[in-house]
Amino acid sequence: MTAYVPHRTALDADFEGTVVPGLRAEFFRRPDGDRIASVGRYSYEGREVLMAWGFVDETHCRQHAVHDPVRGWQAVTDGCPDIRKNSGNLLEVRTPNGTWLPVGS
Repeated sequence: MTAYVPHRTALDADFEGTVVPGLRAEFFRRPDGDRIASVGRYSYEGREVLMAWGFVDETHCRQHAVHDPVRGWQAVTDGCPDIRKNSGNLLEVRTPNGTWLPVGS
C-alpha cells in the first residue's frame, strides 16, 4: 500500500446500488506503466472487511482478500469478492474456504 496514493473515500459506500450506512470504502491508485493500478479497502464500522485490486480500466477486480476478525487476512483470491445480504439484511462476505462472514452486527 505504500506505493499507492489516496484517490477518494466513500463514508457510506454502496453495495449493488444501495447505500450501506457504516460501510467505508477507500480507494488508492498508482501508475503502473501506461496503466493505473487501483486498490479498494473496505471496512464496516471500523472493522476491516476486504481489499480488492486491479486496474482502473478493467470492469472487475483482478484479486481480493477477505479479513476474518479472528483469523486475520485470508488468502488472496482471483476475481471480485462474493458479497451477499443475509436473511437479517446484513452483509456477508465469503472467505476462500466458502465460509460466509457477517459484516457488522
